[in-house]
Amino acid sequence: MKKFYFLTLVITLLLTSNLKSDDNSLLNIKENDFFIGDPDAPITIIEYASMSCSHCANFHNNTLDDLKKEYIDTGKVRFVFRDFPFNYPALAGSMMMRCIPRDVRYDYMNALYMLQNSWVIRDNNKTKEELYKIMQSGGMQKDEFDACLSNVDLENDLLEGVMSAQREFNIRSTPSFIVNGVLYSGNKNIKEFRQIIDKILSQ
Repeated sequence: MKKFYFLTLVITLLLTSNLKSDDNSLLNIKENDFFIGDPDAPITIIEYASMSCSHCANFHNNTLDDLKKEYIDTGKVRFVFRDFPFNYPALAGSMMMRCIPRDVRYDYMNALYMLQNSWVIRDNNKTKEELYKIMQSGGMQKDEFDACLSNVDLENDLLEGVMSAQREFNIRSTPSFIVNGVLYSGNKNIKEFRQIIDKILSQ
């Protein structure tokens, strides 16, 4: 009898822990997630990107606009942007994106990718200097910029996001895309996205 009770207890604990891990899965879109598109779209794409990564810039500069027109604006795809900073410039860029209003974040993000070569620099002080010039042109004051960059809680939150993505999806490179729970590593052009998305929509 005791053995049976113990077994039942173990199974219950296992089921509970599985439920917990599912609840905490990164596939669940949370309140602090930044996304564009219909929240009820049949397809969710989660992008993990580093703001200093040239392949990520290539995706944002050359593919995202087509993806938006064809699938996001038409209600077929919800696109979630998540940070995966690899170095100081990427971390600084990601922090800036968290310190501006959500309604302008999409435009700022794409502007930073477009201007990537001007602010992603080996010298961290130079990176800060050039990044501030861009943020200042949009109206950010120096004290706001400095407060954002020195926000330890924000920095830790971003780095925790990186570790969580590594743990759950084994992400090691950027950009990486999770399409309805399936990981696709590396940059994809619009033709490759069409193949992935249209296959899911036809099922």
